[in-house]
Amino acid sequence: MFRLPAHSWRNALFVRLIITNLIVILPIILLGVYLYNWSYTNASNEISKNTTAQLSYYLEDLNHEIEWLEIQQYDILQDTDMVKLAVTWDLMDNADRKESIDYLLHRFTSIKNSSSYIKDIYVHVRTIQKTISSSNGVDDFNQRSFDYFRTEVDKKQVRLIRWDNSLHLSAAKYGGKEGDPLFIVQIELDMDKLKESLQQISVYPESGSFLISNKTGFTLASNDGTSDALESYVFAALRSKDNTMVTRLNNRNYHLDKAYSEPLGLSVITYLPESVVKKPLNGFNNWAWVFALTSCCAVVIYALSTYKFVHKPLLLLVQSFRKMEGGALDIHIDHEQKDEFGYLYNRFNQMIRKLQTLIDQDFKQTMMMQKAELKQLQSQIKPHFLYNSFFILNSLAKTGDLERVELFTNMLGEYYRFITRNGEDNVHLSEETRHSRMYTEIQKLRFSRRIKVEFDELPKEMERIRVPRLIIQPIIENAYEHSLEKMTDEGLLRVSFAMDQEEARIVIENNGDNPISDTQIEALQARLNSRGESGEMTGMINIHRRIMLTYGEDSGLSLSRSELNGLKVEIRIRLKGAGDIV
Repeated sequence: MFRLPAHSWRNALFVRLIITNLIVILPIILLGVYLYNWSYTNASNEISKNTTAQLSYYLEDLNHEIEWLEIQQYDILQDTDMVKLAVTWDLMDNADRKESIDYLLHRFTSIKNSSSYIKDIYVHVRTIQKTISSSNGVDDFNQRSFDYFRTEVDKKQVRLIRWDNSLHLSAAKYGGKEGDPLFIVQIELDMDKLKESLQQISVYPESGSFLISNKTGFTLASNDGTSDALESYVFAALRSKDNTMVTRLNNRNYHLDKAYSEPLGLSVITYLPESVVKKPLNGFNNWAWVFALTSCCAVVIYALSTYKFVHKPLLLLVQSFRKMEGGALDIHIDHEQKDEFGYLYNRFNQMIRKLQTLIDQDFKQTMMMQKAELKQLQSQIKPHFLYNSFFILNSLAKTGDLERVELFTNMLGEYYRFITRNGEDNVHLSEETRHSRMYTEIQKLRFSRRIKVEFDELPKEMERIRVPRLIIQPIIENAYEHSLEKMTDEGLLRVSFAMDQEEARIVIENNGDNPISDTQIEALQARLNSRGESGEMTGMINIHRRIMLTYGEDSGLSLSRSELNGLKVEIRIRLKGAGDIV
């Protein structure tokens, strides 16, 4: 797989295309999520609004019903026969007593039948020690009920009194000078009917309602078996200032809505599972998931197709350009499809071929120029060197030293044979060193008393290195001509060799007539690197260029100050591999 560098992934066309696709797809997905949440919120608010209104209507109807029962209770308190029975019971005969009780029972039964919320009507008559009930008739006086409801009536704190886990209405009739009431009317509300009414307002599946008395703590649930945990959340909602809240129980969310009746002191709270609210949206939710998955698949398919048809071909072209920048010109891109990339690949291949042709032409032209410079260098037989050589030969002949004449003529012949040979341009370093040593031997005949030569032995591992011809001797000749020959004191020329795993070095240095400055060395190095330089540096420039052309930019001549206080010329040859030593 092709990879872009880590620092450039943000600028990759492939990444930009994927991001563009996501920018197009994500707003649609987010819009769907927003519509779903908006629909759910609206549905939840609408259900809460309707539920709260229904609870308010329920409490209002219940209040009207309680008001009607209170009117009936007041009528009982003011009933003449009821008062007469309580006051004149001892003065009545049995027939009058039976007639009065039958009338009252008929009256109580009529009131009970007038409302479905009445379970029973009790009248506790203290003066006759009897309790009259619409359901049970005449019983013994219920002192416990009488005392409890008398206390609650005197408190006047609530309209609906809690007694034996049920709700009651009660009122007392006072008469005479005594402090105790003549009788107390007790209307017991039917809890089953209230539960049925609560069930009627719980119209959703799994929903339920609670009727709670805020002051007495009475609680009536529409569904039996309601969990204590849920009931505790209901009481928490009762204390909350909000009419609507959401709570979580057993990994389920519940919507709680409440309404409160100030006249009754009652609150009605309904609970509804969130899943019921979301049920109408399940179809939309399923389609939203289908849309989201389809969008993700579309993004993946788009990414794969973009990678295959755009990113991969484009990356191949980019990598080919990088290989070309690295110097590889044997690149050819094959592309079967006749599309835009096919056109680019064909143009790239043509460009590579044309570039290679131009480079070959430039290389050949450069090599020809170097060879021409070498030929020029070879043809530059200095007249004074030739004259001095003949002068030495003449002097040796006059002295009759035939052995040295023979040696000198042989050295001179080898010298001119090497510089005028037209064979291969590259020779072993051992041959180049032998030629340079022979040149110094010739110069020794002239300056043996004034110039000392220290010429180190060439290391064995450097003998087979192939180098361009005439890279050492011209530098030595330059040292003689421009420095050593002009010295009045003793001159010193030193030639040494060094080698490591990366490069081989040939060092030519002299002590010089006058100490050379750093500024002069920098100027010489600048002239050496200048392609347009000519004149006395022509030979060294030629050597520098030929070494660079053969071994690369890191090779060539390096000038510095010698420890001998003269100029130091270092020939550096970068070793690329076994091919450098043949």
